[in-house]
Amino acid sequence: MGNCCDCVTGFFCRPKNTNVRVSLPAVCFVWQIAMIILFGVFIRYDEESDAHWVEFKREHNITSDIENDFYFRYPSFQDVHVMIFVGFGFLMTFLKRYSFGGVGFNFLIAAFGLQWALLMQGWFHSLDPATGKIYIGVESLINADFCCAGSLIAYGALLGKVSPVQLMVVTLFGVTLFAVEEYIILTLLHCRDAGGSMVIHAFGGYYGLAISWVLYRPNLHQSKRLNGSVYHSDVFAMIGTLFLWMFWPSFNSAITDHGDGQHRAAINTYLALASSVLTTVAISSMSQKTGKLDMVHIQNATLAGGVAMGTAAEFMITPYGSLIVGFCTGIISTFGYLYITPFLEKYLKLQDTCGVHNLHALPGMLGGFIGAIVAAAATESVYSAEGLINVFDFEGSFANRGVGTQGGFQAAGTCVAIAFGLVGGAIVGLILRIPIWGDPADDNCYDDEVYWEVRVFREYIMLQIETTFTL
Repeated sequence: MGNCCDCVTGFFCRPKNTNVRVSLPAVCFVWQIAMIILFGVFIRYDEESDAHWVEFKREHNITSDIENDFYFRYPSFQDVHVMIFVGFGFLMTFLKRYSFGGVGFNFLIAAFGLQWALLMQGWFHSLDPATGKIYIGVESLINADFCCAGSLIAYGALLGKVSPVQLMVVTLFGVTLFAVEEYIILTLLHCRDAGGSMVIHAFGGYYGLAISWVLYRPNLHQSKRLNGSVYHSDVFAMIGTLFLWMFWPSFNSAITDHGDGQHRAAINTYLALASSVLTTVAISSMSQKTGKLDMVHIQNATLAGGVAMGTAAEFMITPYGSLIVGFCTGIISTFGYLYITPFLEKYLKLQDTCGVHNLHALPGMLGGFIGAIVAAAATESVYSAEGLINVFDFEGSFANRGVGTQGGFQAAGTCVAIAFGLVGGAIVGLILRIPIWGDPADDNCYDDEVYWEVRVFREYIMLQIETTFTL
């Protein structure tokens, strides 16, 4: 028995080997070939992107190509796409020696994730039972980007502590879990969540936190010297913040109904974001004796209003209600960075590199419950009878659902998202504990040189050494 325990301990505690020359190419090649095969079997163009569009127009009395959904959705798709690849990527460049990993691995996760998302979401939402095919168009691309966002949020909690192979595993399971919880929340529970406070932010945040908790590193202090920013890295991260901040109204309104719903979602998000900036600056300044601002707060908590507005964005929350949401979440998120993150690390052994709990998990949960309250309080005098049906899709089997019941299901959807994130993240974390993924040692985290050729940095160091000896 003792020998068996020694073998298990030796297996899980053996020295780290960060050589991913075999494992990373193998995963990328095999999984990409699998995507090609699965796309060949299942994925086809929908009627608005197929060459038969001319016949479709004639059969449905469509007089202009402008009525193709591409022209309505593509501007929003562009904005969301920039958020995924530029916004999220540059937001993760704040670490002094992990900018390549922040942007590069974000690129890798999103590129694989969007392919797997088209399949997973297609199987759950748009599989044609007659043909067995998934038909995709521009809205499918937007939803695939949304799906990737959950895994990118989870990456924020793991930044600098995991290998690219582990990130591919996180994305594989993250997209799968996302598709399942999204189907339960949006289809079975019939919740409304246009901007994804529940299905994207609450799920992605708690998914990453659960993985990080399972992968707790008791000796991570050995890399403490690199777990921080320098002037230029914070400037690059601020680029990500500004892209996210500017395009978040598109994110929350991208898949809402054409017309008033999309218009209202953009306005509500715009106002909530503006409000969260002022309260973030206020709390950040108040937290320091000299009144100086902390760039971590400005990079992250200023976005909390957009996260919290995701669910209620298309509801009649009113413009001043949007300002209240941004006002409160800016305060809550900044306090999270000041007090909750240190508490979680000290007492719950939760190492959250980017503070996704404060930007995504907590505001996402609050956004879900805000949506539940606003839905339950909806009245015919505010929405009109047709407006209630349109906003909450009270049609078909849900035609007799009341606003109070809808509010209850909205709250239940939030709980489902959190449960999927926590349970799914714990299981994936246990899988990632198996010592075959090439993750870095405790004294080698937050360093690009583990997985990247950093020639410029090496040349700079050699130049400094030569200059020193010359003088």
